[in-house]
Amino acid sequence: MTDISDTVLSLKNVEKSFVQENISLDVLKGICFELHEQEMIALTGASGTGKSTLLQIMGLLDLPTRGTVTVGHVEFSTTKARYLLHVTQRDRIRRQFLGFVYQYHHLLPELTALENVSLPRIISGTPKDLAEKQAKELLHELGLEERYNHTPAKLSGGEQQRVAIARALVNQPHIILADEPTGNLDDATTEHVFQLLLDLTQRKKIAIVVATHNLDLAKRMSKCFHLHFGKLEEITL
Repeated sequence: MTDISDTVLSLKNVEKSFVQENISLDVLKGICFELHEQEMIALTGASGTGKSTLLQIMGLLDLPTRGTVTVGHVEFSTTKARYLLHVTQRDRIRRQFLGFVYQYHHLLPELTALENVSLPRIISGTPKDLAEKQAKELLHELGLEERYNHTPAKLSGGEQQRVAIARALVNQPHIILADEPTGNLDDATTEHVFQLLLDLTQRKKIAIVVATHNLDLAKRMSKCFHLHFGKLEEITL
């Protein structure tokens, strides 16, 4: 049984609704979820069911309509998030605890791999020389030491995604939220990226949530949760 003390993220009774043409669309309905240190969790569900919305709420990029999100030991109820916790404090918690990886790498095309990875560190206030040193260490660790000065256009799809993972790691987060991180990759590169993420949970004690349509990958993770009609249910594949 997992010790509650190693819970790094939790959702309690989270709901999310959108209003379109005076009609309320309930996307998430009473979601309860816990993520623990070193877990790699799969999040499955059909396209359009709200997986990306759920990840955005987990990552403090969006607020729930109702419910509570706790990241680390900081609680964000809808009331507190809107009135007591200034947006800059949410940004600080997000930078401290969270890293994001998406299906499309979202690297800045005019910057090199080294510059893309070091930029979040520089924005956080780290001197440029130190930020680049830390970025080089990560890129080397991910097998990209010969790609420091390459722009994204000169990298393969797998290399671009590894740069994106390095960027997500550079601020030493406790949690990685990955939205279809292998969706645009071939089978061999998908396996490489998956093994990389799995290795991160073990070596760096990072917890990872991966939204994916790839059920073969999902069944190899610690747990699998399926989102269907706004409800989240743990399943066995």
